[in-house]
Amino acid sequence: MPRPRTAWRCAQCGHVEPRWAGRCSACGEYGSLVEEAVEKSTASSRVPATVRPVHLSEVETAAEGRLPTGVGEFDRVLGGGLVKGSVVLLGGEPGIGKSTLLLQVVDALALSGVRVLYVCGEESPAQVRMRADRLGCTGEIDLLPATAVESVERATLDARTDVLVIDSIQTMTDEGAPGSAGSVGQVRAATARLTRVAKDHGVTTLLVGHVTKEGAIAGPRVLEHMVDTVLYFEGDAEHAFRIVRAVKNRFGPVSEVGVFEMGEHGLEQVANPSAALLEHRPASVAGSAVMSAMEGSRPVLVEIQALVSPSYLQMPRRLATGVDPQRLLQVLAVLERRAKVAFGQYDVYVSVAGGMRIAEPAVDLPLALALASARKDIALPASLASFGEIGLAGEVRPVPHAEARAAEAGRLGLTRVLTGPSRRHDGGTTVIEVATLAEAVASVCT
Repeated sequence: MPRPRTAWRCAQCGHVEPRWAGRCSACGEYGSLVEEAVEKSTASSRVPATVRPVHLSEVETAAEGRLPTGVGEFDRVLGGGLVKGSVVLLGGEPGIGKSTLLLQVVDALALSGVRVLYVCGEESPAQVRMRADRLGCTGEIDLLPATAVESVERATLDARTDVLVIDSIQTMTDEGAPGSAGSVGQVRAATARLTRVAKDHGVTTLLVGHVTKEGAIAGPRVLEHMVDTVLYFEGDAEHAFRIVRAVKNRFGPVSEVGVFEMGEHGLEQVANPSAALLEHRPASVAGSAVMSAMEGSRPVLVEIQALVSPSYLQMPRRLATGVDPQRLLQVLAVLERRAKVAFGQYDVYVSVAGGMRIAEPAVDLPLALALASARKDIALPASLASFGEIGLAGEVRPVPHAEARAAEAGRLGLTRVLTGPSRRHDGGTTVIEVATLAEAVASVCT
């Protein structure tokens, strides 16, 4: 028997290689190539039917209808609710709470009269019922324990489903595609078929995608270009707070976030994340700084913590949680060179309290103040918040949305804001504008 033809597909970007390689030539990821069987094409050689182009002015448009889910933080991330016929991909690590969140969302939809079909490919209906009882779900939700996408399509059309949930897309199989369930080819084929059903019949579809800790084989990154909205469920399983972040949205803004807290009865919305994140902030402790960050269009106050201790190693440690380690190294270098605060023989540990992750440049100034405070063992004023980008020359640069950041600090009772030069500030707080990092450190750490 002839050996079946195979190809190697990257689980991160979908690029196909004829043979195995340790690194994908398209995206540069190591160890991401997965072998797949390639079947000969059986497509007909007939010339396809001619499709007449349509002038843009002839296309009829309809008003974009939104379906509010009843979960405010989830609607915020979506841009106001679900759009009819859209495909939403919710990705995250196993155990982070994706199934819990979607079960609460579809329960709220079912209570409002929406026909919901929940495809439980990973769990039995009894397991889903146990979770629903724990969450207090009382809506009429149809459960379908199936993994064949053909069965899902048939059941969706027969039940005239309004909202379809696939938990998870890694369990779906398409009989016309090669490979086993969870392979890149099967995941792509199943998603393509479900997307066609969503667009042709106006079925709003929610897909769950796993991001494994080992390398995200068949993870959401392969599917991002096939769906309308991509949401990432972030957070540490050891922390109570969870963040839902939009990284792609054809019907709304990107970078919006929804904040939830994991409790005994499921995920609870956090309407005031700033107060929740600063609730347990220690008073008069060196190394603690408050940052006014922007998560989408929402200002959020977070606590940046730093610990500096003498090192007994030849190479001192530099560890960061919630902050880019490369940014930490850059801020340390600027502090040493421009502000004369030495860290050469000290271990440095940095963390963002509450499990938050901050990637914007505005974290530079509060990070530097927390490090200088820890190194000098001088506590920063409890009423101080800060934000600003630091250049390699030691200058403090302004960042966008300064007014909204300062107003959020004032709303939480912080009376002083330290930042770079700006045109104007509102919010009733005392704004201290500094031009250099050395000036900022001297103003609060002496």
